[in-house]
Amino acid sequence: MTAVKIAELRNRLSNYLNDVKEGEEILILDRDQPIARIVPIKLEPLDEEMMSLAAQGKIRLGSGAVEEDFWKMPAPRIPDELLRQVMEEERADFRRRKEPVRPGGQ
Repeated sequence: MTAVKIAELRNRLSNYLNDVKEGEEILILDRDQPIARIVPIKLEPLDEEMMSLAAQGKIRLGSGAVEEDFWKMPAPRIPDELLRQVMEEERADFRRRKEPVRPGGQ
């Protein structure tokens, strides 16, 4: 863990945030007294993907619980063939990601 005074943190914030991204914890001092810690967020792989999509503006992350009225709404109508195609593509993609990489690309 790295300890840093507020003025130093302010001057080199980007450097310290890069350290946090690499797993380092930063202890923030005010007149040599600890006042806060900056710690890396440990995300699950799915969380990382969701955060990436949110950063790209492709999805919006929810907040709080889904209200009960939501479940009373009618489900979207999707043609069976389209649903089947999407599910097959998802399964094929999942299988490709789970296959071990063979030496020599074979």
